[in-house]
Amino acid sequence: MLRLALYQPDIPQNAGTMIRMAACLGVAVDIVEPASFDVSDRNFRRSGMDYLERAAITRHISFGAFESWRREAGHRLVLAETDGAVAHSAFAFRPGDIVLVGRESAGVPSEVAAAADASVHVPMRAGLRSLNVAIAAALVVGEALRQLGGYPAPAA
Repeated sequence: MLRLALYQPDIPQNAGTMIRMAACLGVAVDIVEPASFDVSDRNFRRSGMDYLERAAITRHISFGAFESWRREAGHRLVLAETDGAVAHSAFAFRPGDIVLVGRESAGVPSEVAAAADASVHVPMRAGLRSLNVAIAAALVVGEALRQLGGYPAPAA
């Protein structure tokens, strides 16, 4: 199963949007704390609505705890960032990959970027800074699911 990791999210509405997307697409979510807000259902309700109970969410108390868990489980970490090494559409995703997105305000620190097995970016027009983190996550996760044949079957 593909996973989406949120590194110390700053904006509960963006985190809720990503959790809702993941629930709808059958993607597990890892929240790497500390977040800039109380990570609770109450803070996700506005954007996550009633999808929270349908999401597979794992909370990690720190990046170190997340990294230990990830390495033991054998997941490859793919960092989505504005200056990633390769376009997300040119990257070969594998089952079990974790797509990591950074903080809306600051991305990820260099030690987190160094821990990633690969980095990808969403190609954009020159002169523009970045996409909203939830939009970028949706594009990268969507491409990974397309490559892996991982989209859920349509409802009967």
